[in-house]
Amino acid sequence: MMPGLAFAAALMVAAPASAQISDNVVKIGVLTDMNGPASTATGKGSLTAAQMAIDDFGKLVAGKPILLVSGDHQNKPDIGATLARRWYDVEQVDLIVDVPVSAVGLAVQNVANDKHRLFMTQSTGTSDFHGKYCSPYAIQWVFDTRALATGTAQEVVKRGGDSWFFLTDDFAFGHSLEKEASAVIARNHGKVLGSVRLPFATADVSSFILQAQASKAKIIGIAAGPPNNINEIKSAGEFGIFKGGQQMAGLLALITDIHALGLPAAQGLLLTTSFYWDMDDKTRDWSRRYFAKVGQMPTMWQAGVYSAVTNYLKAIEASGTDEPLAVTAKMREKPIEDFFARNGRLREDNLMVHDLMLVQVKTPDESKYAWDYYNVLTTISGEDAFGPPDPACAMVKK
Repeated sequence: MMPGLAFAAALMVAAPASAQISDNVVKIGVLTDMNGPASTATGKGSLTAAQMAIDDFGKLVAGKPILLVSGDHQNKPDIGATLARRWYDVEQVDLIVDVPVSAVGLAVQNVANDKHRLFMTQSTGTSDFHGKYCSPYAIQWVFDTRALATGTAQEVVKRGGDSWFFLTDDFAFGHSLEKEASAVIARNHGKVLGSVRLPFATADVSSFILQAQASKAKIIGIAAGPPNNINEIKSAGEFGIFKGGQQMAGLLALITDIHALGLPAAQGLLLTTSFYWDMDDKTRDWSRRYFAKVGQMPTMWQAGVYSAVTNYLKAIEASGTDEPLAVTAKMREKPIEDFFARNGRLREDNLMVHDLMLVQVKTPDESKYAWDYYNVLTTISGEDAFGPPDPACAMVKK
């Protein structure tokens, strides 16, 4: 990572004296999980969302063509970093988007910072991304672990769920989710009774579920993404967790997870999300176009890819250059408001702060049509959900 002085110097770099597009083309790379556990929530759907953004923009920006490339990081940080380095150095990619799994996202962030190229992530969640590892070349667009913990844990504790046991994915994202949620629980006078850490994509979660059951905690917190979160919710039903009076709270659950589980298994689950396809006319219009191409409704990550790419292209058009710091400076000038982001703004630490929603999964009887899965309980302002900038970020004014 760059030291603080280098960060400050980078931020002071002025835009080019004359507007220019490097290599006379703007090239965007979708670096994602094409075949692994995160592929349904990102993968080809993220690639489709990026292409939709390019097509809707007219396939040209500042008079230059927009090209799209894609790659599969296989959920491995070394592969993700290698692909990112090759894209930036050899293929002259200007922007990388998506990148599920926080460990991979942090590895790609390192490369972007080293190469002075832009990286806008939608599916890297660790709050360290814009905290101690923040970079002028890396933007977090959709969510972070603090926002999810604030939305879900705080609301569940308010409803009486004041004792918790965590099932935590054993990598950066899961650790960050548990840490953030535990802090929220403590602030609201709840207790964390324990936790277990599961390897990514654990096939058999039964022994971990039994430990959570034995804890007698009122709430079993799922500090995990797909596929562990799906397996844990399924197994909990099989072991009688719900019949025994314990409840589950998903600190990260995507609409594709709910679809895979089915409403009989997922009903009642509380979760926080940045996006729901059926929220209003704007979300429905875009999501139905997306559905026609992909055959499923978009996750918040996939919708966020479209939003990020569109706002990136708007900033290039307005500034006349694809120089990264000039582009990010342009994005900070105005609020970010589209079908995805409500009351959004790009903050000094390169976190895009925007409103989130607390939702509850419907019962089968409540659902009236396909993908009608959520009751929106409340809107959580971006300022409340994301909180103030982390002073550990060198870009934050002290």
